[in-house]
Amino acid sequence: MAEAAAWTQRGPLWCLEPPSTELGGRDRLEFIGGSYLAATPQLSYRRLLEAFSQLGWSVRAWSYVPGFDHQSQANEAWRSLRRDRQQLEATSQASQRVLRLGHSLGCKLQLLAPDGGRGCAALAALSFNNFSAERSVPLLAEMGQQFGFRSEFSPSPQETLRQVASDYQQPRNLLVRFRRDELDQSPRLLEALGRRRQDASELLELPGDHLTPASAGLRRQLLGSWADDPSRQRQVERLVETISRWGREQPPG
Repeated sequence: MAEAAAWTQRGPLWCLEPPSTELGGRDRLEFIGGSYLAATPQLSYRRLLEAFSQLGWSVRAWSYVPGFDHQSQANEAWRSLRRDRQQLEATSQASQRVLRLGHSLGCKLQLLAPDGGRGCAALAALSFNNFSAERSVPLLAEMGQQFGFRSEFSPSPQETLRQVASDYQQPRNLLVRFRRDELDQSPRLLEALGRRRQDASELLELPGDHLTPASAGLRRQLLGSWADDPSRQRQVERLVETISRWGREQPPG
C-alpha cells in the first residue's frame, strides 16, 4: 500500500482515487462511518478505505457528527454523494458501479437513504447498530427528558426496521458481523430484510470486534507504522478483499 495516499476534501466528502483506473474501471465506494469515528473518516478508517482504493475503488467518505435525527442525516449524506456523482458524470467520469458501505450507525444511514437503495449495485453493512438513544448516549437522553428536547433517535430502532422491511428496495446486501462484537445487531437487520420479496441479503461472520473496520487508522496516523497490530491488519485486508470481490460479482447495474 502506498505510504501517502492523496486524500482530497470536497465539502463533507473525503475523496480518494485508485492508483490506476484499470484496476476497477472507476468502480465507486460510498462510505458512511459510525458515530464519532465518522467525523474524520480519512483518519479513523484510513486503512480500510485505502485498501479499497488499492483494489481499484474510487472512494467517497461522508464526514459528519451524529445527532438524534438520523433520517435528516441520511438525507444529507445521500444528497452530498449524489451531487458528487452528478459532477463526475458531467465531466464524463461516470462510475461503472456504486457500492455503498456502512459501519455501525453508518449502516442505518445508508439504509435510510431516500432512494431506498436504488442508486447503488449493493450495500455492505459492517456491525449494524440500531440501539436506542437511552442505551447509546444515556446522559443525553436523560438531559433531553429534563429539558424538553428530542431524546430518542428518529426514526426509532423499531421504526427503522419497519422502514427497512417496507421501503428499502436494494435486494443485494452483505451483512458482516464480527465474532467479538457485542454491539452488533445484524441478525435483526437480516430478519427485517428477509420480509421483502426477492431479498438476496446474506450474513457473513468474520474474526474481529466492533472496531475492526477502524483498526489502526488513528493509531497509525499518530504513532507511526510501528504501532500496527499485524493480526488486525490481516483482518482488515481480509475484510476488504471479501467485500470487494462480492461487490463485483454481478455486472454494474
